[in-house]
Amino acid sequence: MTFPLKPILVSALLLMSCKTGKLIVVGSIDSDLKEASAAQMVKNSDLIWTIEDAGNKNNIYGLDLKGNIIKDIDISNAKNQDWEDLASDTEGNLYIGDFGNNSRKREKFFIYKVENLATIKDKTEAQIISFTLPKDIKSEDFEGFFIKNDNFYIFSKENKKTMVIKVPNQIGEHEATYVTEYKFKGKDTRVTAADISPNGKTVVLLNHDKVWKLTDFKNDHFFSGTIKSIELDHDSQKEGVCFKNNSAIYITDEDSGKEDNNIYLFKL
Repeated sequence: MTFPLKPILVSALLLMSCKTGKLIVVGSIDSDLKEASAAQMVKNSDLIWTIEDAGNKNNIYGLDLKGNIIKDIDISNAKNQDWEDLASDTEGNLYIGDFGNNSRKREKFFIYKVENLATIKDKTEAQIISFTLPKDIKSEDFEGFFIKNDNFYIFSKENKKTMVIKVPNQIGEHEATYVTEYKFKGKDTRVTAADISPNGKTVVLLNHDKVWKLTDFKNDHFFSGTIKSIELDHDSQKEGVCFKNNSAIYITDEDSGKEDNNIYLFKL
């Protein structure tokens, strides 16, 4: 026997769908985190890790899928100059991208490597990777990155295009290498976060109201294959994206004051 849904319940479901477009809300991020600026899954952890950006604590936060803060870890030897994104490797290490550059005047950038997340209680020190840009490259604001073949690929946040640079995943000081740049179609096309699928075959770049899905690329020529722009039918300050598996991603946004900041699921 089937039972008809009550009109009120139907209306509520439709309203929720309209509010979040193609996104499925899985959790509401703890209200203590007003500026969740990243999202990352890490091997051997069932949490979604996040950070806050410039002017906030030099802490990493592990959230459950409801958005509750389960772990709060102080990175004691790091300064949050402008933390923007998180990445992880196949060994379960977490990397903090301190490369935000709103003024376009910054000369030195940092990536902090955090090991043994499962054994850390509330405080640790990170290993430090630093880099500068090539002399012929103009300083830009970088907001997304991931690891592929033991290199960090870092994407700039520019309207109409993104520049990609790479830095080796090695502790110490480096000069970044220019990889490529790509011009997007449409209006606001700023990249706010990036990730690569566990099988290495799909890259996603996040924007406030869309994601770009990159597939069929060779090596690190990420824009040489198929580029699909996917409208989310939802506009908010989305700053975090990570793969749940090879075909689905988690997205987080910041607290706008009008809506709560959430963890969303989106199936590619």
